[in-house]
Amino acid sequence: MVTPESIQTDIANGLSCAHVQVAGDGHHFEAVIVSDAFEGKRPIARHQMVYATLGDRMKAEIHALSMRTLTPAEWASSQQ
Repeated sequence: MVTPESIQTDIANGLSCAHVQVAGDGHHFEAVIVSDAFEGKRPIARHQMVYATLGDRMKAEIHALSMRTLTPAEWASSQQ
């Protein structure tokens, strides 16, 4: 079974993240991912980077994943 923790671990292992938080009910998940790797990238490219860390799990196990992908500066700005 897919858990928010297992998704969070996969993302953290695949991307250098300053912050990763995943919540969900086993079918639908929401993630906030903060990484320097997103610098200068459009949202679609950021999402593709996250999908790449999850690999086949996106096709077989994870039915829906909503993401906020932010750089550390964007994250800091959103926390004020």
